[in-house]
Amino acid sequence: MTVDTTDEATPGAELGILKALADESRLAILGLVARQERSVSELAALLAVKAPTVSHHLAKLREARLVAMRSAGTTHYYRLDTTGLARLRAGLRTPERIAALSADAAGVGADAAETKVLANFLDGERLKEIPASLKKRQVILRWLVADFEPGRDYAEKQVNEILGRRHPDFATLRRELIVGGLLTRASGIYRRA
Repeated sequence: MTVDTTDEATPGAELGILKALADESRLAILGLVARQERSVSELAALLAVKAPTVSHHLAKLREARLVAMRSAGTTHYYRLDTTGLARLRAGLRTPERIAALSADAAGVGADAAETKVLANFLDGERLKEIPASLKKRQVILRWLVADFEPGRDYAEKQVNEILGRRHPDFATLRRELIVGGLLTRASGIYRRA
């Protein structure tokens, strides 16, 4: 019997889960075991790959607590384990994690003041209100621009949809991102600066 020593509060656990999910084969395996419990040989046949390859991916998924295993004789059966997904969701939703991840994505350091601003103005992944203070607004704008991929073109409708997920006044946010130099607009095409 294997003892799971995964620490629920391990810093960076979210990153390990995201890395496990960042593989097309692992996502296919998760889709299959989410529907019903399956053995390695069943998964190998369905995916048209060799059993050792499936076992390798399952080990990564188990480590991230995305699949659980049960033994029946010499056969191991795998099923979806939502523990890892719940941990990912919980870990990414804290204001401190949102601040750190958003700041990392925007290339800025998440100091205590930025963390406090984000904690005060965010409700989960939604912006409660647009700060009146320029300094606080800049922290929020850096957080918002992390939703845009560098080097990718966006139509105005796409920009509005992305910003609308964070706050209903997407027009003000779009304008502030442009004025703040975080997004550029040329011929109706928007890009992260």
